[in-house]
Amino acid sequence: MNELPRRLLPEAPVALDPGDTPRGKPRHAGPFGVLDIGTSKIACAIGRCESDHSLRVLGFGWQKGRGVRGGAVIEIGEAERAIRAAVGQAEEEAGVRLRSVTVNLSCGQPRSQVLNLQHQVGGRAVSQADIRRMLVDARNRAATEGRSIIHTLPLDFLVDDAEGIDDPRGLFCETLGGRVHIIDAATTALRTLDACLARGDLEIAGLVAAPLAAANAVLDKDERQLGVTVLDMGGGTTGMAVFANNHLQYTSQLPLGGVHVTNDIARVLSTPVAHAERLKTMYGNAEGSPDDEREYLPAPQVGEEDDQIAKVPRSMVVNIIRPRLEETFELVRQRLEQEGLGNASGHRVVLTGGASQLSGMSDLAQRVLGRQVRIGRPISPRGLPDAAGGPAFATTVGLLGWAAGLSRPLHDIDLEAERPRGTLRRIVNFLRERV
Repeated sequence: MNELPRRLLPEAPVALDPGDTPRGKPRHAGPFGVLDIGTSKIACAIGRCESDHSLRVLGFGWQKGRGVRGGAVIEIGEAERAIRAAVGQAEEEAGVRLRSVTVNLSCGQPRSQVLNLQHQVGGRAVSQADIRRMLVDARNRAATEGRSIIHTLPLDFLVDDAEGIDDPRGLFCETLGGRVHIIDAATTALRTLDACLARGDLEIAGLVAAPLAAANAVLDKDERQLGVTVLDMGGGTTGMAVFANNHLQYTSQLPLGGVHVTNDIARVLSTPVAHAERLKTMYGNAEGSPDDEREYLPAPQVGEEDDQIAKVPRSMVVNIIRPRLEETFELVRQRLEQEGLGNASGHRVVLTGGASQLSGMSDLAQRVLGRQVRIGRPISPRGLPDAAGGPAFATTVGLLGWAAGLSRPLHDIDLEAERPRGTLRRIVNFLRERV
């Protein structure tokens, strides 16, 4: 496994219990900054936790996405300018200068895997050191050349014959077992992301898988317990997060999003991309109606004079949109079946993200996936503008909760205790940044 430089990803504490919806005492009062980097938009929010443990947004800024495709930075200069503008807006409103930000992870082809481990305890009480060793072992086993581990999340523990234990500390047993969920991503993509932020004088305080962040903003306690699949439908990607028994069981990412629907419209109708986006937003629908044949929409032609405007029936636009969305949901269904998550993913799907707001989306998803579907809207913290309160900003809201520690687990284990310190550590880090 390629390790990231320390300035890019300081090792986050490893969660013992990927908790509930935001509640409890925050770990970080703030102020702190988060950055939601997507294909269609880049948003920055600065928050802090009040004395009553509630979250307040001090500053907010966003820009149209530039230099990003499929969640990955492809043009550092363009992405840097958009990030600078969004961060600058938030800083000016909050009166705070950011040095580091918590960032969503959408790049690097994130990969999810679950490891089963066992350690001999010898009849004594399970200690924090036992759990730490198990989690470090999981990271070592999951280590892959060219990839960096982002999350190490225990799902549950086995204490001798007792199953489904969230926190085994203090229990006596001969053998301690556990299932650990590892999420990693391509190191090169993360280094590019780090270099882009470094040009804007920002460091990455932490990375959070985008579907995990979005899910933390839109799910309630019962959904997480009973089983649910969250689809974070963004501009360039659709993130998947499966929860069951209050734990994140699986996460993945599909290279399809709202931009692909827009491009389909532009290509078939030979209309500019900006107008295709307008047609999708104002007149688009995932499901057709009898009136669609009778309503005609303007479609300016690429390269023609301004007065050369074609007229197309609304049904034609719907028939362009629907196949791409059906493809997306079919891929989701296939991915769940391939991973053996049919039962664990529950009978409910929550759609969120900007692309989920298209009319008829939930009906189409329910038809293809065969499950109950709802649109997930985050509960906006105080101070967040109304315009940023919809599904398009679910990841941003989820990042705020994660940065505050409100949506993290109640107990953490610090892997720093397992790392070499002093001169040896400095040499190791020096080599890691240059090899």
